[in-house]
Amino acid sequence: MQTKLPQQFSRSSIGQKADNILRSCVHCGFCLATCPTYQLLGDELDSPRGRIYLIKSALEDNQFSRDSLTHLDRCLTCRACETTCPSGVEYGELVDIGRTFVEHTRPLWQRVSRYSVRKLLTNPSLFNIVAPLFRQSSIQTAVTEQQLFKGRVLLLTGCVQPALAPNINHATKNVLATLGFEVVETAQKECCGAVDQHTSAPNDALIKIKQNIDQWSAHFESGIDVIISTASGCGLMVKDYVKLFEPDDAYYQKAVQVSEKTKDIAEFLLDKDLSALPVAKTKITFQAPCSLQHGQKLPGLVEGLLTKLGYELRPVTDAHLCCGSAGTYSLFQPAISTQLRTNKLQHLTQSEPDVIVTANIGCQMHLSKGTKTPIKHWIELLDDAL
Repeated sequence: MQTKLPQQFSRSSIGQKADNILRSCVHCGFCLATCPTYQLLGDELDSPRGRIYLIKSALEDNQFSRDSLTHLDRCLTCRACETTCPSGVEYGELVDIGRTFVEHTRPLWQRVSRYSVRKLLTNPSLFNIVAPLFRQSSIQTAVTEQQLFKGRVLLLTGCVQPALAPNINHATKNVLATLGFEVVETAQKECCGAVDQHTSAPNDALIKIKQNIDQWSAHFESGIDVIISTASGCGLMVKDYVKLFEPDDAYYQKAVQVSEKTKDIAEFLLDKDLSALPVAKTKITFQAPCSLQHGQKLPGLVEGLLTKLGYELRPVTDAHLCCGSAGTYSLFQPAISTQLRTNKLQHLTQSEPDVIVTANIGCQMHLSKGTKTPIKHWIELLDDAL
């Protein structure tokens, strides 16, 4: 794709990055087949290719309307298009750049609502007050005492997960203790920065990210060599930290180290001896979060692990499509989000599973509002069986 970005912008690091991404798009349209919003709405401008044109137009200082902003807002940033794209277009990065560039065109009421939501979600002092009204699960098992010592790991606590579904971190610690790993937890206030980054507040995100890098890097000196995430959205954000710094930035090498040491809990367990974990004969379906299969490029990882452990996994139609949660998307685009959830639950419940499992707190909360079938994080299955 040819570009004509203003000279001053094209010389900046962001401008160069945007230009490279735009030029990598060859208009092939493969992305249309896997875009959830295009499948629902049938509008080219609600597809990755259409949104790329809108972003290109905005960056070239052409007219950008409220309608154009609506099409950008409808994007889930699920990154299914990246999985399909034969040219390797880094669409997720481009859409963040584009949204930040046009944020000033947003009506005041939208800017206020988006600011309020991200401040509420990322501030435990505020969020923990309202979270009990929406709590999805409480701690359900006793604490498992660690018998062996095979190493120490740093567990990303998360900013909303401890308040909405505390059993996820509890179950993770129990499973790791059973396998001989000591767990050190991050503070709830150490938000990964994803909410800020994806709601056009990259400066606020960068403040959090730098603080996290400093805090987490200090743990490496105490024998911790792995950072574990149980929320695939957070894990993806941390793995992408390195993309937010230029090679000559003082934080670049530290960001590389933090990103490389971060693993999803399934990724960490993949090569471990799991013989100490019993299996409950449970019929399950797995909802694969977009941040895990498309963002982190780990499709089939959890499914393979659960099958290896002996769980009965049922196939899911259109498993590659988003459930509609997508971070704050369900709050700002409720109609599309609800329709995607309805479609997803229809496929997840078709085989009448005993429980639906997922790997991201956002997906878990969103799906649980639309079905009576229990929704859990898959790690909770392993703790239940202990």
